[in-house]
Amino acid sequence: MKKAALYLAVPFGDPAGIGPEIVLKALHRIALDERVGVVVVGDKPVFSKTASDLGLVADFDSVVSDDTGLARAIESGSRRILYTQNVVDMNHFSYGTISAMCGRAAYHSAETAVRLVKMGYADAIVTPPLHKEALKAAKIEHIGYTEILSALSGAVSAVTMFDTLGLKIFFHSRHLSLRQACDAVTKESLLKTIETCDAITKNHAAFDQSLSLAVAGLNPHCGEHGLFGDEELASVEPAVAEARARGIDVVGPIGADSVFYQTRMGKYRAVISLYHDQGHIAAKTYDFHQTISITWNLPFLRTSVDHGTAFDIAGKGIADETGMVRALETAASYELAKRGTV
Repeated sequence: MKKAALYLAVPFGDPAGIGPEIVLKALHRIALDERVGVVVVGDKPVFSKTASDLGLVADFDSVVSDDTGLARAIESGSRRILYTQNVVDMNHFSYGTISAMCGRAAYHSAETAVRLVKMGYADAIVTPPLHKEALKAAKIEHIGYTEILSALSGAVSAVTMFDTLGLKIFFHSRHLSLRQACDAVTKESLLKTIETCDAITKNHAAFDQSLSLAVAGLNPHCGEHGLFGDEELASVEPAVAEARARGIDVVGPIGADSVFYQTRMGKYRAVISLYHDQGHIAAKTYDFHQTISITWNLPFLRTSVDHGTAFDIAGKGIADETGMVRALETAASYELAKRGTV
């Protein structure tokens, strides 16, 4: 069998959630280009239990436990490889339960995925969900994949973007309280976000370069000239004006009740959401299952499902794998395009 041109590393997320289930379902459903392989990182017993309990197939060509075995599997042409780890004690495992053990397993699988990219075994990372409380229970200082992958790779300016069937949304801030998110909207910080997003969108073929970048308003009706808050006057408008003075094609603020729709209809190349839920609500209302996350400015491409671990349905066989399929397909497409081989 011919060796694949590139491999996607897939940590299994929190094993007590729906991560292992949607990974197995996605691998069974997806038809990746023959030049693309997948290396899933996670405990083999978890996948075996998930497959047995839910009537799924653990569809792996090879199961390895170290880099030597992985190199051998890649050289032999294996397309779907399980890189097993030994973290989860199945005697204490249960679906839908927050545990330090599962938090450690999730972190370790992400750590291994990053190492595989650094070592040249994989080219991009595709992530199912993990659980923040499980990470905390395991005494992991980071609250999510973006923070974990940034720390492990040395990245200092990772940027999250949602892609929902062509609607592209960047986020000025992520996991902050609403009060903190409002305080985080300053001229200086927003100008930096605009410059970063402009640079990203101007360096990838996925974005229409003829369109402006848009900035959402923070307050209802963008504050109505100070009637409903002064953040637009004090911070957003000055940031946009300064960005335009620096040659960036950006417009805003535009009311958040319309800018996401306008972007979806093709008026803007992407929109900058000023806080977490503002953009999440727009994307997930448009199409919950087909919304994926892309993290830019890491040393590697990272795509992800945008939903959580869904502990309430874990182990029931009803999780929807559509987001995982899209995340895998998008990573494969971007990586092949980067090589000029699409």
